[in-house]
Amino acid sequence: MRVLLVDDEPLAIERMRVALTGMSDIEVVGSAGDGEQAGEQIAVLNPDLVLLDVQMPGLNGMELARRLGDGQDRPDLVFITAFNDFAMEAFEVEAADYLLKPVSFERLRIAIDRVRRRRALLEADGRARELRVAVAALHAAPPAESAAVGRYDDGIWVPGRQGAVRVPVGTIDRIEAARDYVLLYTSIRSYILRARMNDIEGRIDPSLMVRVHRSHMVRIESVVRVERPGKGVLRLVLNDGANLQVGPNYQPLVVKALRL
Repeated sequence: MRVLLVDDEPLAIERMRVALTGMSDIEVVGSAGDGEQAGEQIAVLNPDLVLLDVQMPGLNGMELARRLGDGQDRPDLVFITAFNDFAMEAFEVEAADYLLKPVSFERLRIAIDRVRRRRALLEADGRARELRVAVAALHAAPPAESAAVGRYDDGIWVPGRQGAVRVPVGTIDRIEAARDYVLLYTSIRSYILRARMNDIEGRIDPSLMVRVHRSHMVRIESVVRVERPGKGVLRLVLNDGANLQVGPNYQPLVVKALRL
């Protein structure tokens, strides 16, 4: 996968380059320090993925994304930003993921893997159609997950560029709180929604997803391993490789949900 790095801080570019060095099948084809330069590089280099800072002098990352449009030839975009500064605008731009500064190497790897899965789905399908259609078609919630219709939501509506996108609960691997917003992580992209974690928790069937921390909920079926690195410490490993430590107050709920 061909990757273009865009950030106005040379140290940030170098840090991303180092992080990507250890990942297989990744080629960093170039870098840019602002939106104008990035647009020129995209036209010449035709990258598959752009790791894109938002706050830059001149043309910023969000403005560049709008200029690129949403055609099938547009590279995948992963935004790297201070979340509060662009959350409202992010509703309008179809990005594969959103990384919060400072970005950890693990979180960057997860974002790269998410883009890989998305691209593999589109290539296997043979048509560059809207991502939400692929999600709905390939990850439809099974009947058992719809048993609580009426009491719990089986999907969450998220504002998008052309209206709203319905994200089936059965496709969400985990939910992360980010100040006044939540991030919904699926296997192939992330969504941003202005909501409080407590409100979202009340809308989702607890037999499907469990609160593991004040900032995290996980789909029970997404947990692939449970670790106990120390006395009284519980850590979950998810199917996307994410490691989440269970908050002390949530451990009884998690133990019960996972039937440990």
